[in-house]
Amino acid sequence: MHKVLQSLQLSLLNIGYAHLDSHWNYDNVISPFTRMYYITKGSAKVYHNGKEFSLKPGYMYLIPSYTYSRYKCDEYHEQYYISFFEEIKNGLSIFNLKSFIYEIESTPSDLEYFKRLLEINPNRALIDDDPEVYDNRPTLLHFKRKNEKLSAAFFLETRGFLNILLSRFIEDTSDSTVRTNSGYNLSQVLNYIGENLHRELTISELASYCHLSTDYFSRIFKDKFGMRPNIYMQSKRVERAQLLLLTTNYSLQQIAEKVGLENLSYFSRVFKKHAGKTPGNFRREQMKV
Repeated sequence: MHKVLQSLQLSLLNIGYAHLDSHWNYDNVISPFTRMYYITKGSAKVYHNGKEFSLKPGYMYLIPSYTYSRYKCDEYHEQYYISFFEEIKNGLSIFNLKSFIYEIESTPSDLEYFKRLLEINPNRALIDDDPEVYDNRPTLLHFKRKNEKLSAAFFLETRGFLNILLSRFIEDTSDSTVRTNSGYNLSQVLNYIGENLHRELTISELASYCHLSTDYFSRIFKDKFGMRPNIYMQSKRVERAQLLLLTTNYSLQQIAEKVGLENLSYFSRVFKKHAGKTPGNFRREQMKV
């Protein structure tokens, strides 16, 4: 597991300090990046992963990428906020491999990390708190490119602080999130899926990789992750396609091939099933500034 974690890459997008009121009220937010908040004053609510979190001073909050979320502030609150891309080797997400808690009590050091990140990354604040304004391709690329302009020292310092802050939310240091009740560790098959998303994968191939029967593998996979292996693979292909649509100029056909869905019509159907819109419409909407 540690070998996989060594490939973790965190790329800062935004950091700032916000004074927010009842206008901070957004529903149906699904973003390709992770959010982190440090609350200093007031109160608000965030809903994600099937749970409502009451934001309160002295606590930090994590909202994973590609997670349906809602945001609501009835009166007023202030927060430090960070958004960043996270990716592990082979396009996996750390949220697939480790168990996270999404609310933690902060320490004095945490506040200093936020302050220092803000100090060495000026001009990374959001100009508007509405996700529809900043969650689009031109804006995300604009802020991601700012990392290339950092000095080597500030680049490493930024990456280090992001790693430290993210580590605060990891629930344990074991592989329990990918180990089934029967003792099977599924982390390797997740890595195998990530390595091979560019081609067709069958359930029998995955079961054989785990030295299990097809039926038994499908059952323990669904028990652990709440979805069948083929649905999981489709969701990972769509997530990778969304990232490529956001961050590259590849054609739709090229992206379809890179995520293992070479038939463009089938790619569009699968994408729409998971994202609610066709890849072409997704890219056009993301091009709006």
